[in-house]
Amino acid sequence: MDGKRQFVRILIADDHPIFRIGLRKVLEFQKDFRVVGEAANGAEAVKLANQLKPDVLLLDLDMPNVSGLEALRELRASSSACRTVLIAAAIEKEEILTAMKLGARGVLSKEQPAELLIDCIRSLMSDQFWIGQDSASDLVEAIRALESRTEEISDIQRLGLTARERQIVAAILSGHTNKDIAQEFSISKETVKSHLSNIFDKLGVSNRLELALFAIHHQLGPEELGPRPGKSSVSP
Repeated sequence: MDGKRQFVRILIADDHPIFRIGLRKVLEFQKDFRVVGEAANGAEAVKLANQLKPDVLLLDLDMPNVSGLEALRELRASSSACRTVLIAAAIEKEEILTAMKLGARGVLSKEQPAELLIDCIRSLMSDQFWIGQDSASDLVEAIRALESRTEEISDIQRLGLTARERQIVAAILSGHTNKDIAQEFSISKETVKSHLSNIFDKLGVSNRLELALFAIHHQLGPEELGPRPGKSSVSP
């Protein structure tokens, strides 16, 4: 920052008004931070980022109309100079990798304490990167680490299961009933049964026992299948 401007200009993009209000209060408690605008969807985020030219854009991953990742693509095409932090309730390693390759300077979970967000923004303003809970001075090394993790799960992806189906399999292997899974995912038991039918068809099994045996044969456990609902894979 130069001598004429002693504060960090921040744009918040999230489709939940209460979250934006809380975030604004946290940020403006810092004397050198200023929230210069708020966007309720990805399209607004891109428009305001180009108009206001903030130092930092806090961009929600899941937004209506234009997602966080698509907003990143549009900002990259417009050569926006703002430092973007992708914020998500839950995010897969592959999405982190994509975000960084699209120009994001940081990725942070909504579950992290406010202090980490402050540290993240300050790291970005010092030309650092931020992934999960830590800053990273070398983006190449950070991406390599993410890619190595992505390669580890590629065999699981080749099974043809979606992220939600992998989570349901993980829940089953942890001993949860259909009712438990429905409650945990906030979906109906009929939807759980539908997912299970698709899973059985894709894996060539016909019941939970055969599914368990399939998992043992392929050395798949809950951890290998991915994060459980509500848990972010941003943090170690």
